[in-house]
Amino acid sequence: MSGFRTIAGKAVAMDRANVDTDQIIPKQFLKRIEKTGFGQFLFYDWRYTQEGEENPNFELNQPENQGASILIANENFGCGSSREHAPWALSDYGFKVVIAPSFADIFHQNCLKNGMLPVKLQAEEVAYLLEKATNQPYHLTIDLEKETVTDNNGFLASFPITTYWKRMLLNGWDEIEITLQLEGEIAQFECSNAVK
Repeated sequence: MSGFRTIAGKAVAMDRANVDTDQIIPKQFLKRIEKTGFGQFLFYDWRYTQEGEENPNFELNQPENQGASILIANENFGCGSSREHAPWALSDYGFKVVIAPSFADIFHQNCLKNGMLPVKLQAEEVAYLLEKATNQPYHLTIDLEKETVTDNNGFLASFPITTYWKRMLLNGWDEIEITLQLEGEIAQFECSNAVK
């Protein structure tokens, strides 16, 4: 994973509550063993008609929303099953940040573990962003160091993030890389405790 200090990009509105992980990445696409390749199936049942054609009414299919890297959703985003494929699909599609008033706990953790930033804001702040993002182009800047979300119209909101996950995202570390930083100490411990 690569670390980041700020993310600036186009924000797209998905004013839907209780979007579950089966809607994010339907179960029939969970057969891949890699973390990549899931973006093409993101929101599959909404993005495509039963005939396999793009649904022109779906938010992500509208031409003005192409290239967005920030998704703004409504409450309880990522509910349902604990599949880690959900943040993989969002990331593979191009999203780096998801903003919502609330997230399902496991989805929230899975995002952080995979280098994606879930930003929890107050409901009224998200309502403002959803309204603004329906008119494109609309850009946001997320400053991880300052823990803020800003736009070019004077909007400023702060979001909470634990020190541990902030450090992980800033440095682009996952939990395996944290362990490998102690490789010398681990090897020394193993040598000193080897059965003789």
